[in-house]
Amino acid sequence: MPVFVYKAANRRGQTVDGVMEAPDARAVVERLHKEAYYPIRVAPHGERAGFFSVTTSSRIRQRELLALTQQLATLFEAGLPLDRALSILQELADGARVKAIVSDLLHSVRGGASFSEALAKHHPRPFSRLYINMVRAGEKGGVLEVSLRRLAEFLEARAAFNEAVLSALAYPLVITTVGAGAIVFLMTFVIPRFATIFQDLGQTIPLPTQILLSISAALQTYWWLGALIALIGILAWRVWTANPEGRRGADHMLLGLPIIGPLTMKVETARFARTLGTMLRSGVPVLGAMAVVGDMMSNQAVGLAVSRLAEGVKRGGTIAAGMQQHGAFPALAIHMVRVGEETGRLEEMLLKVADTFETDVRTDLKRVLGLLEPAIILLMGVLVAFIVVAMLLAIFSINEMPL
Repeated sequence: MPVFVYKAANRRGQTVDGVMEAPDARAVVERLHKEAYYPIRVAPHGERAGFFSVTTSSRIRQRELLALTQQLATLFEAGLPLDRALSILQELADGARVKAIVSDLLHSVRGGASFSEALAKHHPRPFSRLYINMVRAGEKGGVLEVSLRRLAEFLEARAAFNEAVLSALAYPLVITTVGAGAIVFLMTFVIPRFATIFQDLGQTIPLPTQILLSISAALQTYWWLGALIALIGILAWRVWTANPEGRRGADHMLLGLPIIGPLTMKVETARFARTLGTMLRSGVPVLGAMAVVGDMMSNQAVGLAVSRLAEGVKRGGTIAAGMQQHGAFPALAIHMVRVGEETGRLEEMLLKVADTFETDVRTDLKRVLGLLEPAIILLMGVLVAFIVVAMLLAIFSINEMPL
């Protein structure tokens, strides 16, 4: 459904900016009239004329969303009504984006919309289907504060897992970047100066030095060709993955890689289990939760398997049987889910699956990086040593010249 940005005013003359999902602009105007707002401008999401600040204000970082959810859950647990809690959050909001979102939600709630309707209608970008469905389930069950607290726990666990993975990858990336930069600097700035000296002397230089000078000259002369090939490769990759079929094929290839594939599958299994377990624990129906979980998968091949799994559950099958049938999920996860279904503790077992595989991912990542870091250092050392030895051989050959 298209997304529109709007600017409207209430009866007191106060203006509000917001984002709304609707079939067309007329539907946006009708909704604003029902909420006692007078539209000033309505435009499709993405039009920049006079609306750049509105479109950017609808975006919110994951850490800001986590803080907003935690604060809202705390205020609810303290017994405050929804409009009062949103009013306090509007005052506490640090950034202009969060303040604009909370202000828009507050106006919608005071206009008679439920909290889940306000989330779904005005802000489809920062609030995912998972977020909206869990809030809706909490409203129906009268336990909105519990749903918000579980949402906060889910977002916090996901953020902690992502930070752990990024922290583990940071050191080898820094080593690789610094080492590659040093080698490029030597090959493009230092070696060419020695090449000029050797050329002026007119003496035959050793073979390693000739190889080094040839590589340096090729880098200086044809660097644009390498950059062009890299650019074409990136553009071709983006065009290919922009197509759903291409993205699914690329993700399927990723799962088939020797080391990265199993690690990616564990990450996706942990995401699947934690998302589904959190939604079921909050009272979301199984079929509704399965439909949302498929959209939450970052790997489209796994997302397709989850969608087929949802179709099997809709026909009366079990989740464990569907997981085993599609063969994309680890055997341990299938057995744990089957035990959860047999004992009636599916959501609890799904969260244990998530904890287990997140721990496995951290352990495997440390093991792989523990082997990768020395390999990177050794490779960089060999390259630098080759450069140094090649230059020393040339210098020694100069000293051996007859006077």
